[in-house]
Amino acid sequence: MKLYDLSQPLNERSSFWPYYPPFEVKYIKRKAEHGVNAQYIMTSNHMGTHLDAPRHFVTAGKTIDEIPLEWLCGTGVIVDLRDEMDDLAVYTPQMIEQRVEVRPGDLLLLHTGWHQYADFGASPDEERYYHYHPGAHPDMVPWLLEKRIHVWGVDCVSTDHPMNLPIGRFLGKGAHGHCDRVRTKAEKKFGAEGMKRLFPDDAYQLTHNALFPKECIHIENLGGQIDAPELQNTRLTLGCFPWKFKGGEAAFARVVAFGGEWK
Repeated sequence: MKLYDLSQPLNERSSFWPYYPPFEVKYIKRKAEHGVNAQYIMTSNHMGTHLDAPRHFVTAGKTIDEIPLEWLCGTGVIVDLRDEMDDLAVYTPQMIEQRVEVRPGDLLLLHTGWHQYADFGASPDEERYYHYHPGAHPDMVPWLLEKRIHVWGVDCVSTDHPMNLPIGRFLGKGAHGHCDRVRTKAEKKFGAEGMKRLFPDDAYQLTHNALFPKECIHIENLGGQIDAPELQNTRLTLGCFPWKFKGGEAAFARVVAFGGEWK
């Protein structure tokens, strides 16, 4: 059986979510002095490939250690959406169902191609990765619930569209004007009516607020070997392996696709 790593590398070079503390690492022991190398890290949970638990948006929601293993490993699909994804694109259930059969309870991973712009991607572009990534169409919410999906993921910094996130609503106002540039590009792309329909005020962090209370959670910042041709639009065994973080509202994770038969 061939194993495919669908995770992004993570270290102090990695970009971090706006306003969150960065990843910090240092050696606290060295082989020459102490006879051993040991490191100390400080970081937020929301960078690199990570799994959000319900607790991230629900006060009494499940924490990482309480997520059933059955949610984290099983049959599912990697959906190749790259041909329809550009700056600020939205992905829909129709796009997914045109490409592959999604069955109730599947693990669902969306391949938008945006991981190429991450820090360790093929074409690193931090602003494009954070400011202009694709995001979920509002129809994704009822569709995911109807499909009884517990865990889904994307190769973007968020499952939510930038216009439903700080970058499209208030980040940089009065300073660098990031959100004004993002909003201008979105308005040109979708038009005034499209903006109202797709990104109403009450859709702020839509996939987080609407889905986490229903125990539909997600993985963000997928990457690695997600480009492998043999993984596209086909049924697979998939696994998401966070550390057993007691009380954790999120955790770094190694995400794996299993190809072929065990030998």
